[in-house]
Amino acid sequence: MRAKVRAALDALYMKRLVRELEGRPRPQHIGIMLDGNRRWAKMSGIDDPREGYRAGGAKVLDFLRWCDSAQIEHVTLFMLSDDNLHRPEEQLNPLIDIIAEVVERLAAPGNPWRVEAVGALDLLPAESASRLKTATAATEDRRGGTKVDVAVGYGGRREIVDAVRSALTEHSSQGGDIDEFIETFTMEHISKHLYSKTRSESDLIIRTSGEQRLSGFLLWQSAYAEVHFCETYWPDFREIDFLRALRSYSLRERRYGR
Repeated sequence: MRAKVRAALDALYMKRLVRELEGRPRPQHIGIMLDGNRRWAKMSGIDDPREGYRAGGAKVLDFLRWCDSAQIEHVTLFMLSDDNLHRPEEQLNPLIDIIAEVVERLAAPGNPWRVEAVGALDLLPAESASRLKTATAATEDRRGGTKVDVAVGYGGRREIVDAVRSALTEHSSQGGDIDEFIETFTMEHISKHLYSKTRSESDLIIRTSGEQRLSGFLLWQSAYAEVHFCETYWPDFREIDFLRALRSYSLRERRYGR
């Protein structure tokens, strides 16, 4: 009985949140840090942390459907940092497998999302990198749904370094003079060579689990992003939590440093 009452109250509250968001500004690009999977497993009395990652992976599809309903154009999912690649193989390899499974589910026929894996994929096991590339390639022609970037082996500092290196390499391969290029080098050269083909700046960063830091996520793209921290562990993240984040964003006055 108590569960039914709670569900009814939650439904009413969600309707209220949706009404509050009508006509309000909403982000075009959301970056979300899917944090707290292992702690969720421990809190739930589950000894195997992989079950936390599996529960978190299942939540991704729900989240993207909420984004579609809210007409969010672009989402970046932070699923594995380049720092995480230093974990012991017995922890890391199962996690990478679960991420590959999630990406394959997102890319499955019938889903609307155009998916791109962003990060230093060359640092991943070759088979895992191949699975990610094969799955995302199948979505290249999709249009209409939310664009989804899956950050795997991703680090914001590494992305900026790789962007500068890519810009210099491109200029040199076209026969350009490097010294002259350095004199005319601008921020746009970096933006053009970031991992994601969409390259839009982030409007809102959400981090679950109560941690209040960006941990290198979208360092370049989030220069003027609003940040929303949520206490909930990622596997327990609800549509209500998502709508609250959108409401928080809608009530802020974005100054862009002015």
